[in-house]
Amino acid sequence: MFNIKVERIVHKPIEEVFAAIADHANYGAFPGVKSGQLIESGKKEPNGLGALRRVEVGPFTLFERIVGFQPPNLMQYKIEKASPIQFEHEIGEVKLVVSGDNTLVTWKSIGHLRFPILGGLLDKIMQKQGATGFASILKAIEKT
Repeated sequence: MFNIKVERIVHKPIEEVFAAIADHANYGAFPGVKSGQLIESGKKEPNGLGALRRVEVGPFTLFERIVGFQPPNLMQYKIEKASPIQFEHEIGEVKLVVSGDNTLVTWKSIGHLRFPILGGLLDKIMQKQGATGFASILKAIEKT
């Protein structure tokens, strides 16, 4: 099982940080992310609750459904489909809290790669790469 958790203070107002994380159109500007595409709009806003997004990250294509959306404090997602490697995704969660003039971001993702024999090893690699990727995205948001 992989259990990724990254906490970081981002030196930007909470509304700016949330907008950058929530909008699929920003994803192509993040390190390691090729593109983000909206497949289905959310119920009340395009990237909101119920939205389905296609995200290309390195060699992976992920289809993530927004299952929790409370701007500017919370976005939760579940990866419904991934290729070329399949995995069970329990939840992804991005929590944002005001911290002075800055924003404390806690980004978590929990799941398990479905790969016979090597699944445990791949989970460890996924955990390390995921943590590095989330931290890089938050650093990129801070620089914009």
